[in-house]
Amino acid sequence: MAQTACWTLLTLLTVSSFAPGALSQQTCSDKLLSIKGGHFNLSRGLELGTLLTYKCQDGYYSPVQSRRCLFSGRWKPLPKRGLQCKMVRCPDLMAFEHGSVLPPKDRYYVNDTTTYECFSDYKLYGSATRVCKANGKWSGRTPICSRNTDHCPDPGVPAGARRDGHIFNIGDKVTYRCEDGLMRVGSKERTCKESGDWTGNEPECHFAYTFDTPEEVSEAFGSALKNSLETADDESPNQQEGKKMHLDKGGNINIFIAIDASDSIDQDHIQKSIDMTKNLIDKISYYDVTPNYDIMFFATKVTPVVDIKNYYIGNPKSLADVITDLDKFDFHDNGDDSGTNLGAAFTKIWEHMSFIKTRKPEHFLNSSHVIIMFTDGESNMGQDPKRPVGQIKEFVYGNNKEQRIEKLDIYMFGLGPDVEKELLNEYVTDNAGKHVFLMEDLDQLHKVFDEMIDESSNVDLCGLHRDYSYGDKEIASKYRQQQPWLAKISVRHEDGPPSSCVGSLVTPRFILTAAHCFKFGDTSGRISVIIQDGKTKEHKVERYIPHPDYNITKKKDKGIPAFFDFDVALIELKDDVVISADARPICIPCTKETSGALKLTGDDVTCKDHEKLLFNNEYEDAYIMSPEKKMSENREFTKKFTKIKLGNKRDACIEDAKRAKGMTATDAKEIITENFLCTGGIAPVTDHVACKGDSGGALFTDKSHRTIQVGVVSWGVEDICPHDQTLVLSREHTRDYHINLFKVQPFLKEILGNRTAKYAPLTFLP
Repeated sequence: MAQTACWTLLTLLTVSSFAPGALSQQTCSDKLLSIKGGHFNLSRGLELGTLLTYKCQDGYYSPVQSRRCLFSGRWKPLPKRGLQCKMVRCPDLMAFEHGSVLPPKDRYYVNDTTTYECFSDYKLYGSATRVCKANGKWSGRTPICSRNTDHCPDPGVPAGARRDGHIFNIGDKVTYRCEDGLMRVGSKERTCKESGDWTGNEPECHFAYTFDTPEEVSEAFGSALKNSLETADDESPNQQEGKKMHLDKGGNINIFIAIDASDSIDQDHIQKSIDMTKNLIDKISYYDVTPNYDIMFFATKVTPVVDIKNYYIGNPKSLADVITDLDKFDFHDNGDDSGTNLGAAFTKIWEHMSFIKTRKPEHFLNSSHVIIMFTDGESNMGQDPKRPVGQIKEFVYGNNKEQRIEKLDIYMFGLGPDVEKELLNEYVTDNAGKHVFLMEDLDQLHKVFDEMIDESSNVDLCGLHRDYSYGDKEIASKYRQQQPWLAKISVRHEDGPPSSCVGSLVTPRFILTAAHCFKFGDTSGRISVIIQDGKTKEHKVERYIPHPDYNITKKKDKGIPAFFDFDVALIELKDDVVISADARPICIPCTKETSGALKLTGDDVTCKDHEKLLFNNEYEDAYIMSPEKKMSENREFTKKFTKIKLGNKRDACIEDAKRAKGMTATDAKEIITENFLCTGGIAPVTDHVACKGDSGGALFTDKSHRTIQVGVVSWGVEDICPHDQTLVLSREHTRDYHINLFKVQPFLKEILGNRTAKYAPLTFLP
């Protein structure tokens, strides 16, 4: 059985706003504020409490990063003449052991390149060449010259650091300190474990002007979030490596989001923080998890928005409810509550953990808690945050820290120049991975969440896709969107010309297509499947499986020359497709995998819930991918828009089936059973039509960057596509018919949900 877990993701997003007091009409002077080679920004003009920040061009920094207008009407620090931007330096490399750095310099500046060589009998690990980047960090990984003869590998000495400890056997410790003028970010002490790993994470030594880039944070934090939220199936032979966390059986995911609403940032930043929180929630919803949310704002005191206790007393909130509550929250409800009490926020988190443990102790035991705090400044009131952080750690670890250390992760995000950067290290946990991130402002943090779910790294998510860029990006987004599930199918029949169809990758082993693509007597060796996995790879076929009820001649005596009911088939490949950004399964309805794409959570989600969400209106937007007949636009498929006609609108759509060539049947429902979806025509808009060669392709819809297939392209009233065109508009009675995947669930479940087979199955819903 797959283990499940109940993770607690606690996200503290810190922003603040200043509540003017009696002295609000006073201002600070605008003299001597300028900087040569750069400019400055003011959060609220020259009002008391405003924050001035300096900005230099890339590769340069301001010796004074910020100034605050105090209630006395004076700047802190006081302005002086001669302030100018300086070139960024990277930390010293002279602590490099058992080797040499070339070229040797006293100081290294932006774009300086260094290479590393080891003495004889030592081997180089890490990067052999590094470049000083514009944010004051070295590119690549810390170079290490080592013989690696001890139990744990040499942990290295990061640039700008000194290390005490040179023996690396079980229980041995190493400690780090940064050179004068540098601040440590990361673990101060690391211990060699029996597993051969080191506790904690490699420290970094930063200058005051050094910040993480959105790309760096997105990669590190996105990977950590992915590990926390993905479920792992112990029985699956395709389980992805790197999943260090599991969801324990019977557990839930508790996501705590606390937004600091103190006095250091204006109202615009409050709204940005709310938007950023919604962005993070959206990214979390990509995963097949069932989150329970707790959202709070805190300043001097804590103000709840969504209370996690509701989930444990039978009154849970849907994802839509959570978003609505965020949108309705009025920051001005806090009045003059404008201090920054981080200790109160951590205490509230601890109280909520206590409630969960008391209410459902087994759930809490199986829980892992991830706390993420975003702070723009120091805690200026209330108790020292280290005390409730210590209580949280003791509460989660109990007397068994070594076994339960992965049950708690605390991440600290420092935003802006006023953060006590080194103090952030005191709040985080010392388990593996980076836990402290430093960012310039909220806008940079927005970029992190925008980029955090990357289709190239999140290979387990069905239907995730990206815009395919070639040449002009506007043309790319207008004409083609890459669909990594697309498959080209060709069949060489024994009698007659070959046929070409389209299919969709629905699992790493199976292609879904139309049954009419095949003829009696076709063998697997005559079937060619090409998936655009970056190398246009042809895959060998094990077998093809048409729906057992497909019979094209079944109603020939009723005036229906070709009857396409149950026109679906599966192609089993000999080997799994390697899933990547270029080749990934589409989502199909009535599976647990698709529930995540539809943002449906809980153990009680059913196939009917999927159908209600996807077919909720009389007209539903949908798309078809059509193979290009000419390559003038440098693309292989064209995305065509259509509308599915449902409910009362379906009757008129299927009535046109009687117009098909050779059709003499007078009852449209004899031709088009309930198993079909209908598109085409000119109402309410003019659809694109399916062309010859589109058969077997997916009729699909896009939901929040995820693609869900709802039908298989089967047949049409007439083919009006010229021989060299694919993007063709429908006429009034030109209709296309597609097998409704909701109607063929037993067939799909029997093959794709087979848990006794050697391939990884899908999890089908009741």
